[in-house]
Amino acid sequence: MTPTPTATLVARDWAEIQERMLVPLYEAVYDRLEVGPGDRLLGLDCGAGLPLLLAAGRGAVATGVEADPARRALARERLLEVLAAPPAAACPYDALLAFAPDPAALTTALPAVRRGGAVVLAGWGPAERCTVPAVLGGGPVPRDLDGLVERAGLRPDGSGRVFCPFGYADVDSAVRGLLSTGLYSGAGGGSTGAAAPFGMADPALAEKELAEALHPYERPDGAVWLPNIFRYVIARVP
Repeated sequence: MTPTPTATLVARDWAEIQERMLVPLYEAVYDRLEVGPGDRLLGLDCGAGLPLLLAAGRGAVATGVEADPARRALARERLLEVLAAPPAAACPYDALLAFAPDPAALTTALPAVRRGGAVVLAGWGPAERCTVPAVLGGGPVPRDLDGLVERAGLRPDGSGRVFCPFGYADVDSAVRGLLSTGLYSGAGGGSTGAAAPFGMADPALAEKELAEALHPYERPDGAVWLPNIFRYVIARVP
């Protein structure tokens, strides 16, 4: 499937503006797992591939899974191995990383992780510690990460919280970045699957409403600062 021009623009906003906001989360997880040379990592919903690049920078062999064709195309422009669906279990991975994972997608990907391998599930922290849900009108809703671990039959092996502020040079960049997440309709789509907080299909109207919602978070120099706490859990494949 060839991405539409609109989808490609949204994917580029994700790659150029938004995905770096999650670097503290990725780095904290990789530090916790001591990711390094010889490790094989599978990134579920890897977007344009930044988590794979960070893992590769530590010497790991990283493969991604991304359903969105536009994001997948950008990841491949970065010379990354990114698949449209999880690989077969014939080549088991040492670790699986998934942000706000869909239960069905997680179940499909788990056979690719070796016995004893790490499965890291990450998502939004408590609502009172995240400003983005307020800006988006009530979403995204935190996933029950511990419940996902239990239902998947995995063995819990720790958890952590990471401060991940979303910082933008100006309101326009913030609007483009947040729209690129796909957290609500009218933004050209995305892979997070969350509901639309404004319930609108008109992109121009979505941009206007989002810009207005961001005004309380503007700084005197015009920058936008949205503090967030993310949580991750580590589990092992029995």
